[in-house]
Parts: sequence; structure tokens; C-alpha cells
Amino acid sequence: MTKFYAIIAKDKPGATVTRIAKLKEHLAHIEATIDQFAIAGALRDEHGNFTGSLLVVKAESEAEARAMLAKDPYFHADIWSDIEIRAFSASAGDWVGGKTW
Repeated sequence: MTKFYAIIAKDKPGATVTRIAKLKEHLAHIEATIDQFAIAGALRDEHGNFTGSLLVVKAESEAEARAMLAKDPYFHADIWSDIEIRAFSASAGDWVGGKTW
């Protein structure tokens, strides 16, 4: 059974230059694997500066989610200082049509 895993990856200080340089490769990777994502996007601070990435991936296990992340050009560019991967259950909100209970 496919599960969801939320991945929160925080950028290292000064990673913005590398993030922008690798953007085309990163987006090409996302496009090639789009069916593996529930949602993906950049995290930003209140001034619009990049601070990290948020991905919700479809995977059978945390190990599979981690392996998926390891294929991302941003991962290879070493822009992230901390990566947290957690099982995720969507329970309420627009994306799940209101509530699931």
C-alpha cells in the first residue's frame, strides 16, 4: 500500500546561489518523476528568500522516500543542512475534500 511521506529539507546558509544554478536540473527531475509526488515546493521566509524544500512523496517506506530524495539534483548539490522525513496522513483541508472522518 502506497503511503505518503513529508520531507522537510532546510537549506544550508548561502545555498541560494547553488539552488538557482541547479534549478533547471531539479525541475527536470521533478517533471520526470511527477507521479511520485503529492506536492512539492520551495520553503521561503517572510521576505521571499529560499529556506528549504517541502515534498510530500508517495512511497512504500521511509527508506524508499529517502532513496527518491537521493536522486534529486539538489541532494547531489548538497544544498540541504537538515532533512527530516516523516510518515504523513492527510486528514483535513481542501486537498482532501474537507475532512476524512
